[in-house]
Amino acid sequence: MADSIHLSAGDAHPGFALPDATGAVVRPEDFAGRRLVVYFYPAAFTPGCTTEACDFRDNLASLQAAGVAVVGISPDTVARLAEWAEAEQLSFPLLSDEDHAVASAWGAWGAKVVNGQERIGLIRSTFVLGPDGRVESAEYGVDPNGHVARLREQLAA
Repeated sequence: MADSIHLSAGDAHPGFALPDATGAVVRPEDFAGRRLVVYFYPAAFTPGCTTEACDFRDNLASLQAAGVAVVGISPDTVARLAEWAEAEQLSFPLLSDEDHAVASAWGAWGAKVVNGQERIGLIRSTFVLGPDGRVESAEYGVDPNGHVARLREQLAA
């Protein structure tokens, strides 16, 4: 279960078809013609993930004004995502990847160090897909603090 796949700028993305917090299936093709931020996070209701999600929420209008859509993906259940979206007023799609198959395909599942111990799990990662659907940028091991500000600068949003 090593994280041997790493996407880079110019790559075709592996795709996904995952349920959101309402149970509706979301695919990258749903955002064709726009840039799409696909970010993977370990778990709803955790401090770092909440910081990152609320940062996306608070900057969503400026991202959307620049033609950028956002989706978050985690191994959480649809029900858990619905609870979190309501609790934090998250207005962008949160997708459930319970078996982490999508995270694995994108290179966002593998070995990581947590509190000094190596374990297998979700690696906080962010991808920007261009309007053509190709990967514009891929970042693994993202720090949630200040992440959205750095991303907005990169995207001129």
